[in-house]
Amino acid sequence: MFSKRPILNTVLLLIILLAPGSNALCQAENSPLVVFLVRHAEKQRPGSDPSLTEAGKARAEALANVLRDSQISAVHSTNYKRTRATALPFANQISKKVQIYNPRDHRSLIKKIKAAGGRHLVVGHSNTVPALVAEFGGESGRPIAEPTEFDRLYILTFDETGDVTTVLLRIGD
Repeated sequence: MFSKRPILNTVLLLIILLAPGSNALCQAENSPLVVFLVRHAEKQRPGSDPSLTEAGKARAEALANVLRDSQISAVHSTNYKRTRATALPFANQISKKVQIYNPRDHRSLIKKIKAAGGRHLVVGHSNTVPALVAEFGGESGRPIAEPTEFDRLYILTFDETGDVTTVLLRIGD
């Protein structure tokens, strides 16, 4: 099919790649958007920006272990010690930087994730994670119990029409 002339080969390759339904350029388009959302792990009590407790560090490691084969390509966290520390073990595992988002600007985060496609981990807070799930179109369920509940992992899968399926799992003890 290819000619001995390099220019003609380049043109033929472009025609193949740009043809409607071409697998080469539509592959990312055809793979579903999947968003994994978690609240930060257990935090130390005092202070406005507390670190994780030992139990929280263990839960962050458990999260990284559970997600190790998930093919997530981007990690998002608010800019707090507890959320970054929850995201970091997994981000390190996949050699990605944690992307910081503003917890008061869900629209920008949602727009960014939807534009990028693929699979994303989002680490937030007891009041922001259920709100994000709902804003993405998923089912958030009952509110997260602020002082004691750190184990929810929401998985939102978007089909080709934009409909969302929500799966809720629990991480750690």
